[in-house]
Amino acid sequence: MKQAILKLMNHAGVFAPFRMANRDKALIVTYHRFRETGDTDNPLATSARELSRQLEYLSNHYRVVPLSEIARLLASGDGLPPGIAAITIDDGYRDFYEIAFPVFRRFNAPASVFIVTGFVDQQTWMWTDKLRYVLPRARTSRLEFKIGGRRRLVDLSGPLSPFELAVCINSELKSLPDEQKDDSIYEVASALGVELPDTPPAEFGSVSWNQIREMDSAGIEIGSHTLTHPILTNVGSERLHRELAESRERIESVVGHPVNLFCYPNGNYNAAVQREAARAGYQCAVTSEHGFNDASTNPFELRRIHTERDLAHFVQSTSGFEQAKNYLRRARAAAAIPAYEL
Repeated sequence: MKQAILKLMNHAGVFAPFRMANRDKALIVTYHRFRETGDTDNPLATSARELSRQLEYLSNHYRVVPLSEIARLLASGDGLPPGIAAITIDDGYRDFYEIAFPVFRRFNAPASVFIVTGFVDQQTWMWTDKLRYVLPRARTSRLEFKIGGRRRLVDLSGPLSPFELAVCINSELKSLPDEQKDDSIYEVASALGVELPDTPPAEFGSVSWNQIREMDSAGIEIGSHTLTHPILTNVGSERLHRELAESRERIESVVGHPVNLFCYPNGNYNAAVQREAARAGYQCAVTSEHGFNDASTNPFELRRIHTERDLAHFVQSTSGFEQAKNYLRRARAAAAIPAYEL
């Protein structure tokens, strides 16, 4: 019912006034995974058909520019022109090259892809994928393990899918120091009788350096997403420097020109991480914070809006309607709290 109402609202143009009200702000849209067709347990995967519809919508209602152009405009202090948008893709999975890249070329749409250099070099997995690999292959229906010294008991035959369980466990792992996080993942794999391959299987594979060169030559911007994708607020200063500086150097050695774009893994950053990003030579960094960007936005705190599973949700989210709705909800909740004089 809600989906039908949302589609009717979109067809009726309900979201257009919100889009126009936010035309003085820069929209940055972000994607992660892509698929050809059909259903998937991964809600982060956008189908080629939906991507085409979303790019057509963006092309019709915005001037889609490279992310580096938004960074340049913010640095210049000249303000942002109305109705601009940029598109970003996190992590650099192989499915971007195989499925999404042809769609971007068909629309002649610029995009920025943030890659994990150790992932491309086949030296590491995206750590969040390891449990997504392990849980569907479990040889038992009961999982008992520790996270940060706290024991957890999980029923694998419950209502949650393996992907949903992996998301829940990963969210707890994010609070741990990097080494403890890896130890917990291998403890889970061992408890479930699943051996983790040294390199990611095809379903979790990355783009190759040759593919990166091809995309770079075709106008796709390549940015850094660190060496190994750790939570940067959980690592020491020496490793923080290496993750940012060495990943940039690695990409530059392949594409042959400066790399100025950075993406915080999991969106986690603080003042020290920001300073290190600037010190490493980046001109901007994107977060996972939801929202638009205006002329006063810090280039190292760029907000983004994540893609949605269908066009109606995408239009609602990118128009600012959802933000307005959430603002009204918060205001209504605040008004319901009685005020007391002290």
